[in-house]
Amino acid sequence: MAEEDLKAKIKKHQKTIELLKKEVGKAVVGQHDIINAFIRGIISNGHILVEGVPGLAKTLIVRALSMAMGSEFKRIQFTPDLLPSDITGISTYEESRGFYVLKGPIFGNFILADEINRAPPKVQSALLEGMQEKQVTIGKETFALPYPFFVLATQNPLEQLGTFPLPEAQVDRFMFKLNIDYPTPEEEQIVLKKNITLQKFESFNIQPIMNPDMILEVYEDVKKIYVDRKIETYIVRLVDATRHPTRYKIKTGKYISWGCSPRASTALYIASKAEALMRGKTFVTPQHVKTITHDVFRHRLLLNYEGQSEGISSDDIIKDILAHVPVP
Repeated sequence: MAEEDLKAKIKKHQKTIELLKKEVGKAVVGQHDIINAFIRGIISNGHILVEGVPGLAKTLIVRALSMAMGSEFKRIQFTPDLLPSDITGISTYEESRGFYVLKGPIFGNFILADEINRAPPKVQSALLEGMQEKQVTIGKETFALPYPFFVLATQNPLEQLGTFPLPEAQVDRFMFKLNIDYPTPEEEQIVLKKNITLQKFESFNIQPIMNPDMILEVYEDVKKIYVDRKIETYIVRLVDATRHPTRYKIKTGKYISWGCSPRASTALYIASKAEALMRGKTFVTPQHVKTITHDVFRHRLLLNYEGQSEGISSDDIIKDILAHVPVP
């Protein structure tokens, strides 16, 4: 594709994304960075884990995005008694039709795994095949999932009773982990009148700006964003700094138990392209990489006991890494 043609397509996508954010804004007050991160993850074809206390519009954001993107929304409420078949579906029998498959709620475009850490590991792992392979096995049959397919999971950091830590293999499959915070006092005053308790979701009148084919088109154009070899080197060095912090003189590195996996490198590579597209650029800059590093590393950096006892967060270490790893 010629450079001018790509520029024109990127500008068109940028305008579409701005319209998309306005539609989501009909229902969601504030949370602009979180909405941007959601869109960035979706056009990168990645799954997203969101952590935040109850009542911060996590579910509303996902529902509004799925509506504005013209895609099918399915919600799974994770509970301790949930079974894997409650997610994937079952093979059942009726005398009149014989054996047949009853598909579960995982067959949708936007799958909201609400309070995912409330279900035991065997249930959480039922999502793994779908998240990685975009397919699920029910009985002896394997079924392809609809495209696009995104798992957008939430977890509540406050309660520990009745919760199960997510398996590291599953956490690593989320492209981003987002921390959603409280609204500002000005935003919360708007929420008083504009909230899902007083209004039905349908009353927000969110119009579909995109559809599944358009999402696929944007994702294909994300791949065409240029990444210079120096940017590739910078990405690899950032990931390497989580594994060998002493090489980069990172003081907080002593609190790292395990560094980031190779999925962090690929996530930085793809998501930085998506960030560039959202900014209307046809190439990736170091700032695009820095913008997404926290979201990519946050759940992949494992702290040791010393770091946990001293109240160090993974974001503290990531900030240190960004400050000490030079751009080539």
